[in-house]
Amino acid sequence: MNSPLLEVEDLVVGYGSANVLDGVSVRAGEGRITCLLGANGVGKSTLIKSIFGLVPVRRGRVRFGGHDITGWDTHRIVAQGLAAIPEGNRVFPRMSVLDNLMAGAYLERSSAKIATRLERVTALFPRLAERRNQFAGTLSGGERSMLSIGRGLMSNPRLLVIDEPSLGLSPLFVKENFRLIRELCCDDCAILLVEQNVKQTLEVSHYGYVISQGVVAVEGTGERLRGSAEVGNAYFGAEAAVH
Repeated sequence: MNSPLLEVEDLVVGYGSANVLDGVSVRAGEGRITCLLGANGVGKSTLIKSIFGLVPVRRGRVRFGGHDITGWDTHRIVAQGLAAIPEGNRVFPRMSVLDNLMAGAYLERSSAKIATRLERVTALFPRLAERRNQFAGTLSGGERSMLSIGRGLMSNPRLLVIDEPSLGLSPLFVKENFRLIRELCCDDCAILLVEQNVKQTLEVSHYGYVISQGVVAVEGTGERLRGSAEVGNAYFGAEAAVH
């Protein structure tokens, strides 16, 4: 793996008396797609919330770009170059498409930089340019997905965390989303992909982690995990390879 941009070390996080994550360690390298896989309720979302300072960490460390960001306020973490696209393609429904995009650049003070980012996003998603004055709540599911990703890109992130990009989308838009994720990954923007769609996620990922019962059950390159019975074991408790 390339030098890690994000390092999560021995993370323990819980609610009340129960630990949801119990010693999780994950790395995401620069210029790479790293994935977190696992069934519902295994702690993937809690891990993302921990990275962004939204839930307290009981033990362990989160480092980003060489800085220990454990316990930092969320706005300070985002300012370091972390951006999240939450599951469900959430948008501000009563705001225009353009205003939704501009909300992603709220930390940027340079009008010229904002204009450059907007040009890049609308080049990626011409449909957003066509609907720039339309309320976001009137968009289709696929268009809301474009808008969510575009808003994340407006912050010019070093690491883009994408949570369940295939959730609720038609097979056609799911395929397009994964194609786009592969295209977005570059030396300037790494991707941490959180998904349940095993096959397509591993096809685009350089490295992956499978979380089960609050721990990393298996990890490896996307190529190795694609044929691993351990992945099926972690999901279903049965020795079934991913086909």
